[in-house]
Amino acid sequence: MLEIRPVIETDYDAILDLWNRTGLHHEPHRRDSLSAFQQQLRHYGDCTLIAEANGKVIGSLIGTHDGRKGLINRLAVDPDFQKQGIARRLIEAAEHSFRSKGIEIITALVAVSNLPSQMTFTKSGYVARTDVIYFRKELKS
Repeated sequence: MLEIRPVIETDYDAILDLWNRTGLHHEPHRRDSLSAFQQQLRHYGDCTLIAEANGKVIGSLIGTHDGRKGLINRLAVDPDFQKQGIARRLIEAAEHSFRSKGIEIITALVAVSNLPSQMTFTKSGYVARTDVIYFRKELKS
């Protein structure tokens, strides 16, 4: 049976294992470290979700927000469980969590090369924006 629930701290290793199985880029020694994960949960715990089947983590979604706009990142589903609607259910659960906070605009970061995720978001009612450029700067100590 599939359960979608908020992530708890003890899910950390299972989530990293999922990301490894899916080939999702992550940085466990930097922004995806245990301490960064713990901080994420303190601030956005009910927006950060997993899908679990028979005690195994088979999907994840990292959700954050700034109080007015939600952000979905790191949507991943185990290859053995893809094409079963799990990603869409994770998105719907995140939308519900954001909506309960009064957030009405949700964005998602998807790699240009990740066509399956692009299709999932499109089928879920998201519209690709091609009129903006994503800028990034790393502040390293």
